[in-house]
Amino acid sequence: MSDVMHRTRSGPEILLALLVCLAPLSGCSGGGGGNGASQPPPTLTVTTTSLPPGRVGVAYAATLAASGGQAPISWALTAGTLPAGLTSTAAGAISGTPTATAAAVPVTFTVTDSKAQQKSVTLKLNVSPANITVSVSPARAGLTVTQTLTLAATTNDYAGVTRSVSPAGGSFSAATSTSGTNTTFTAPATAGVYTLTATSATNSSVSAALTVGVTDLAGVYTYHHDSARDGANTQEYALTPTNVNTATFGKLFSCTVDGAVYAQPLWVANLTVGGTRHNVIFVATAHDSLYAFDADLSPCQQLWHVSLIDVGHGATAGEVTVPSGPTNHVVGLGSGDITPEVGVIGTPVVDPVSGILYVVSKSMNAGATLFYQRLHAIDITTGNEKPGSPIAIAATYPGTGGNGGTSVTFSPQQQNQRAGLALVSGTVYIAWGSHEDTSPWWGWLMSYTYNGAALQQSSVLNVVPNTSSGGGIWMSGGAPAADVNGSLYVITGNGGLDAKNSSSPTNDYGDCFLQLNGALGVTSWFAPSDEANDAANDGDFGSGGAALVLNLLSAPAGMPRHLVLGGGKDGVLVLLNGDNLGRFSSTDAGALQSFNVGVGGIYGTAAFWNNTLYLAPAGASMLAYAFDPSGERFTPAAAPVPTSQSAGAYGFPGSTPAVSATGAAANGIVWALNNITYCTSQSPGCGPAVLHAYDATNLGTELWNSRMVAADAAGNAVKFTVPTVANGKVYVGTRGNNTGGVYGSTTISGELEVYGLKPD
Repeated sequence: MSDVMHRTRSGPEILLALLVCLAPLSGCSGGGGGNGASQPPPTLTVTTTSLPPGRVGVAYAATLAASGGQAPISWALTAGTLPAGLTSTAAGAISGTPTATAAAVPVTFTVTDSKAQQKSVTLKLNVSPANITVSVSPARAGLTVTQTLTLAATTNDYAGVTRSVSPAGGSFSAATSTSGTNTTFTAPATAGVYTLTATSATNSSVSAALTVGVTDLAGVYTYHHDSARDGANTQEYALTPTNVNTATFGKLFSCTVDGAVYAQPLWVANLTVGGTRHNVIFVATAHDSLYAFDADLSPCQQLWHVSLIDVGHGATAGEVTVPSGPTNHVVGLGSGDITPEVGVIGTPVVDPVSGILYVVSKSMNAGATLFYQRLHAIDITTGNEKPGSPIAIAATYPGTGGNGGTSVTFSPQQQNQRAGLALVSGTVYIAWGSHEDTSPWWGWLMSYTYNGAALQQSSVLNVVPNTSSGGGIWMSGGAPAADVNGSLYVITGNGGLDAKNSSSPTNDYGDCFLQLNGALGVTSWFAPSDEANDAANDGDFGSGGAALVLNLLSAPAGMPRHLVLGGGKDGVLVLLNGDNLGRFSSTDAGALQSFNVGVGGIYGTAAFWNNTLYLAPAGASMLAYAFDPSGERFTPAAAPVPTSQSAGAYGFPGSTPAVSATGAAANGIVWALNNITYCTSQSPGCGPAVLHAYDATNLGTELWNSRMVAADAAGNAVKFTVPTVANGKVYVGTRGNNTGGVYGSTTISGELEVYGLKPD
């Protein structure tokens, strides 16, 4: 063995070898050790498995997480796009405020550590909508029972919306639908207030609601709502004192017509016209036209329009409407009480059983030598005459007032059909007064029936047949009233009164309150103590509208079952026993109560609701009087005083109010028109009709009026017009932009204004 193999290393050599082994990356071995390399880092793992949902408009924050790997780590979005409004950072933070919805959007994030390890994860991100809006068609505040309403919910929720109704009732054509898809809601058969709600399918906290009033009101078929003439619609569920204000209530649309609207518009629910169901509003004009409009659709939708003086409606060729006014007239004295024409003036009446609208037209030949008044029976679905219609109005009546003869004759030229028509037990009743007191004229009443084939006159009454003129039944446009027994009530104007005499004749009833049977026989009467003064000084007892009937069916034994009240130009309101009116007394002993409500006179029909009487005499505020049903008197009984009154006064002619309410005691609103600027020569000016709404429990609280917002202004006013309240809307007839000039002198000769709750 050589000395090389057995050589012994010196100290420096050992030290050098040790240093070499400790050098980095050396391949030294020995002593049982390995090659000396460091251990690899732990495996990189993504621990985030899902992302929290976001919501449009709400700040969002989430942080991605991973385990293992060699720090530091860094995140990056490597596939997909974050919803609008969101960003991500290298630290794994996702933040921002979403501006759009996201329907499970896939996004891929990749994390990398310092050793170049990488892991990716694909996550889904939902962003739900911030809100839902609900639209309806047609836009309306109210529905009639079983009527349908189309709803569309607009939302960015990819899963759509669900729909519900509270309280339970009615039905949806689809309970769940996608955004913008129409769903039909059928109103329940039970009246009430219902809330329709659309809710996000992915986020139950996001919803929108629409409240609708569902009414079982079938129609406003007659003047001042019903035959009692109480003016109260107690089946109103949409309009309340809370929502009638400038923010939520106003003018919705207008319908142009061809003449001034003196007659009250009439409303019928769920009428099929042209194969489609509509709520319909009927408008008669002084130009002898009749219109049917959809009562809810905006812009205005005309269903039909007819002229009542064309050949198809019984007129002779060439007939025209009768002009009336200070510059062009063939009736009256030229005062222009009614301007500029006298066509349909009295409010028609609808028979819902037969589907007939009864209306009286007035016309003449082109030479103004022949005059016509006709009663028409109109099919409310088409505007066409029913078979055997119309009938020319003509009558004579025994009496000595016609130039000393033995009878008086009805004059279609001289008689003004101003009062509204009445329908009682299938019989139509019509009343007449004068044109500006131009003789000869009398107070006439006639009744007609229709048997399906022809109109027939059934009774005639002249209330002052032995007087040369007088006794007009005009009642400021009011209609004959009727009680539950079928008795009729009217108030007559100036004329002779011999009914109090002991010798014949005793059948002149000027300035009287009359009870009539169905055959127009006088069964009871009352004349105020100042009737002679009324007759001598044009103090019309009969100016104060139709009698208002209070049917007290639960009256105590021995007390009247129904009461009637009314008043005239002297401003005195009288309360009478309907079955025993009291005849004549120099002390008014026959009246249960007699009290003054204003020096300006009464030119309208009062309204009655919740044991409260509402009326606005000329030149006075709207007044409320409390009624005590147990004592059958207004309070205090000795001298009634108003329990509340409006802050503002009504000029001539005052106002005939209407009341809307939910039942007998809730949500009462008093509606009234101030028509002082009614544009004829007797008016102090010409300007818009102003619609007012008051809290019925306190008239000092005015909820709204059409002057508060310029866009709510109505057309120019018409004297004695009355608002119609039905199914969440208020309908007002005007003369458009006519300023009292001759017919056709301006661009809009008449207009219907429609007010209601604004669309949500």
